[in-house]
Amino acid sequence: MDGIKHVLGIWVQAEEGASFWAHVCAELANRGLKDVLIVCCDGLTGLPEAIEATWPNSLVQTCVVHLIRASMRFVAYGDRKQVAKALKPVYTAPNEEAALEALADFADQWSSKYPEAVATWERAWERFTPFLAFPPMLRRVIYTTNSIESLNYQLRKVSKNRGQFPSDEAAVKLLWLAICNTGGQARQRTGQGEEPTRQQTQGQGPHGRRTSHHQLETSPRPARRRLPRTNPPLPVTTTRLHRNLDRLGGDRRLAHTRRPAQGRAGADRRQAPNPREPAATPPGQKPSPTP
Repeated sequence: MDGIKHVLGIWVQAEEGASFWAHVCAELANRGLKDVLIVCCDGLTGLPEAIEATWPNSLVQTCVVHLIRASMRFVAYGDRKQVAKALKPVYTAPNEEAALEALADFADQWSSKYPEAVATWERAWERFTPFLAFPPMLRRVIYTTNSIESLNYQLRKVSKNRGQFPSDEAAVKLLWLAICNTGGQARQRTGQGEEPTRQQTQGQGPHGRRTSHHQLETSPRPARRRLPRTNPPLPVTTTRLHRNLDRLGGDRRLAHTRRPAQGRAGADRRQAPNPREPAATPPGQKPSPTP
């Protein structure tokens, strides 16, 4: 057991039931899944029976987190903290006998007020107790379905923004691509699937933070040979370019020299006397009458 997560398949079904889960288990067995050690499920209808019928030596464990949530549905919101505190000795007991005593104490305290909450644990007792036979370190792995809940969260995040799918095949393709993307990110975080020659080196980041990078990523990239151009650019003739620049410069100089002359001519025209108006009288003389 290498502890590597691997998705075995995706199935689309409108309603789950015993026949559906029997079909899934039979398909996995036909594909080569010969032995199953432990299966942790959240109380799906018909799944434990289908697993035990296909792999008789397997151990089916009910998810403790889902069992707690199922019992809390019958508890008022104001009493949920107290009920959860009373249930903790049941699933943290060192063995099955201690867990049974804790369940009896829980029933004496809350059976009169919430009988359905107590009955939920009593009905699922045979599927709840298998993980108590393992050491505490292994119980953390097999008592809940948290290992797959993170994957379910990623799949819901991808599918909820798509709305409706044109077919079941389109939905399966989208989920499969999301699983491939999630699996690649998980291998990068855990270092699984890396080549032996890919060594990790550590260094100091620009802001004083510890950074780690792969040797292949820090090595310089090999020089790429440029492909020849199929249509080379046309050559630029400097003679024609210089001729156009000289012509443009000459037009600018000519316009610059003409502007002051036009300004002086305009000033002369403004200063020229009007023959219809009388001439200005010098100072100290009286103006002569106009005939």
